[in-house]
Amino acid sequence: MTSIELFSGCGGLAKGLEIAGFQHCAFIEFNKWACESLRANFDPALVHETDIRAFDFSALPSVDLVAGGPPCQPFSLGGLAKAHNDHRDMFPQAIRAIRELRPRAFVFENVKGLLRKSFSDYFNYIVARLTFPDCVAHPEETWQSHESRLDNLVYSSWPGLKYRISFKLLNAADFGVPQIRERVFIVGIRSDVAGKWEWPNPLVTVSERRTISDALKTLPPPTGSHNLCDHIFIDGAKTYPGHTGSDINKPSKTIKAGAHGVPGGENIIRFEDGSVRYMTVHEAKLIQTFPPGYRICGTWGEAMRQIGNAVPVKLATLIGQQLHSLLSASKDQSTAFLYRTGTDGTYVLFEDTRSYSVATFNSSQRNTRMQKSTRKTGENKRDSTRVSRQKVSRNATIPEGT
Repeated sequence: MTSIELFSGCGGLAKGLEIAGFQHCAFIEFNKWACESLRANFDPALVHETDIRAFDFSALPSVDLVAGGPPCQPFSLGGLAKAHNDHRDMFPQAIRAIRELRPRAFVFENVKGLLRKSFSDYFNYIVARLTFPDCVAHPEETWQSHESRLDNLVYSSWPGLKYRISFKLLNAADFGVPQIRERVFIVGIRSDVAGKWEWPNPLVTVSERRTISDALKTLPPPTGSHNLCDHIFIDGAKTYPGHTGSDINKPSKTIKAGAHGVPGGENIIRFEDGSVRYMTVHEAKLIQTFPPGYRICGTWGEAMRQIGNAVPVKLATLIGQQLHSLLSASKDQSTAFLYRTGTDGTYVLFEDTRSYSVATFNSSQRNTRMQKSTRKTGENKRDSTRVSRQKVSRNATIPEGT
């Protein structure tokens, strides 16, 4: 089972999916330190350190799963909350990846703020675009106008690429992660994949949630004797009203990235005697359920930024196992999409795996079986607005008058 990671960060989601049985084909990430972390923990040859907006997906193989966390600042409760008006909104690029890679499934993670009432219209637009990813916006078309067109589409009769979408707000603490961390997960299952998506069930009750103490009980203090290069004491921790740190006998508050969390208290441990100190990188890594030997590159502040942006590995594993089980059990329906390329009798049968078959016939050959000649779609890019299409079975006969 193969996957491609977008906006990979330091690889929390990727590690969980790997544990669940997915084999990564590529990581696409812009930040240089996150790329260093990826190279330290996965095959360095698979890491593409680049701006996704300039990335050519046709260079990648067909995969079962696309996963990632589009940058969350446009929707973060701690950010400026500009949504679609924020140039950091990368959902359009995530949707482009789905349209061009045509995976059997996808999973995206984002902040709780995505579900804020003020973003509801734009969130509905994101869901509609993910449902019908090849219904693209016209040049200069507003997102509101595009959403109106998408809302008028009928799922059962839409002949193009389409997905069944589910989304849910999950708290990592309910799944054995020693941290209160609420995030929105969006899962899409391609229409020809049989089976129903089921969210993983919580593993613990509120009273059973793991604490910081549970996660760190075998770890020596950073000032003690150890050989852990990422378990270094950082001085200067302070608390102030509203930012009192995380009680060691409770689940950690959400580990945060950037200026909102590092000096503000959420990345500080408060001990039973009332003393406080900053979490070490190793401690934050364990609270996010990374394996102890997982390497996070960069300075303390940079490493904490990466960890604060990551999906907890344990939660990623549970979601990955559900996806792996569904995709492994599914026998995809035999469907494809027929495109007429002109009046010369040439048709192109686009299969769901980004390959196509070419057949030439005339109206008297309506029962001629198409002969398959597999090629990557990237080898012959076509303006989809200039071809007509009709959904047909894979070994299709050509209907008269098409």
